[in-house]
Amino acid sequence: MERTSPQVPFPLIKAWVDYEYRPCTIPYRFPSDPRQATPAELAWIQVFRKSIPSFKKVAEQDETIVDAAKRAAKFAERYGKMLDELQADPFSNGGPPDPIVLTRLREICLREVGFHDIYKKVKDEENTKSVALFPSVVSTADKIENIGERIEHLVRGVFAGNIFDLGASQLAEKFEEKACSFEESCQQLLPRPWVIDDLDQFKQKWLRKSWKKAVIFVDNSGADIVLGILPFARELLRRGTKVVLAANDLPSINDITYDELKDIVSQIKDGDGKDTILGVDASQLFVVNSGNDLPVLDLSEVSPELAYASEDADLVILEGMGRAIETNLYAQFKCDSLKIGMVKHQEVADFLGGRLYDCVIRFTEVIH
Repeated sequence: MERTSPQVPFPLIKAWVDYEYRPCTIPYRFPSDPRQATPAELAWIQVFRKSIPSFKKVAEQDETIVDAAKRAAKFAERYGKMLDELQADPFSNGGPPDPIVLTRLREICLREVGFHDIYKKVKDEENTKSVALFPSVVSTADKIENIGERIEHLVRGVFAGNIFDLGASQLAEKFEEKACSFEESCQQLLPRPWVIDDLDQFKQKWLRKSWKKAVIFVDNSGADIVLGILPFARELLRRGTKVVLAANDLPSINDITYDELKDIVSQIKDGDGKDTILGVDASQLFVVNSGNDLPVLDLSEVSPELAYASEDADLVILEGMGRAIETNLYAQFKCDSLKIGMVKHQEVADFLGGRLYDCVIRFTEVIH
């Protein structure tokens, strides 16, 4: 299954002579020796290799696919062989490898053997649970009268929601053993200062001046989108900001898709034809297909619909480890930008000089 639209560059990427957009954060290859595999490259091949058993196990349980167990075994064998080939010859299979190449090969292997959305069942279950909790989570935030404190509370909610990530093998195992409640996740965040911590600068800008339009590249299903991002987006709406939520075109791990997000937004609205979300006007909330089909993000290729909807935005938000840390942490934009996500791989923590499950909130203000 292929993406449904042609791809164009994201219009808000900085377009200066001295800047060239590169999506991947961690340098797998150095310009001084582009044919030499680095320790980081070899380590990341092993990270993806370790994820194979969890993907295989989920695929085996896909009740929509005939002979799911056989197909899952075929996927594991095929993807493992591709990783072996990349390790032996990094220029095989579209390499040299980086997070974009490695995730795309995994998706190709799944689709080649017949799997389209192996996490569909768990996504639906978690979305249903989270929608039921949405009113109480929003009510808790609304009771915080100090706006600065409310903003920080909502940001912590984004981090807490982002813990739900079945693409990180350690978290997938923990989720299977015992899923923490959203409140527990909020309380268990690592203390500040985080490895990258621009929360105070972000709060100051928001208190000083609201943005006219924000584009948010969203991440996972369940608590991430429903209890983390949507309460945050509702606060932007309440303060007069138009909000564009950009979601994946095709399924990838437990990331929310465009069609799934449209359904969730309709569920959280107040009903009876009201275009409100728990009393806040939602007429300026838009859900757009990003054109992406991976858990990482290359902003040189987005859908024309998103490009059009984003042209006049003055805030870009990238959420999640894949979109905001493993890719695009150093991306520069023509407008203000916020990169926010949790560090869920030890290799990323080591690169940033932080801790596993550390938080990243990087805010860059553009002065015109």
